[in-house]
Amino acid sequence: MAIKRGSKVNASFSAASMTDLMFLLLVFMLIATTLINPNALKLTLPTSNNQIKDKAYTTVSITSDLQYYVEDEPVPFEEIEPLLQRRIGDAEKPVISLHADKSVPIDNVVKVMNIAKDNKWTLILATSPR
Repeated sequence: MAIKRGSKVNASFSAASMTDLMFLLLVFMLIATTLINPNALKLTLPTSNNQIKDKAYTTVSITSDLQYYVEDEPVPFEEIEPLLQRRIGDAEKPVISLHADKSVPIDNVVKVMNIAKDNKWTLILATSPR
């Protein structure tokens, strides 16, 4: 009399469903990262041959219609300095990136440069490569 086992354990493993999930996650991450835009303001930056790869602590933007932004937040000019002082705090050698549209009068750019100079912050002017 031969006794048979009622259940057999299958030692094989199918990774097909796992690869499908990984592929979907990869596609999702690729699409999501291309939609992220670090600077949502549409500015036409001046061109330059010199590009500095300093990591900016924060950014100040001036649009063509003379609206000021600290990062993506619209700010009146009078409130730029106190807002930057709060954000930067006691950071050592902070770098501020100035994004100014090329149609902005130089007086407005110099005003922001003076704020950085008075507070002993490093200011870099963002440009697009030539």
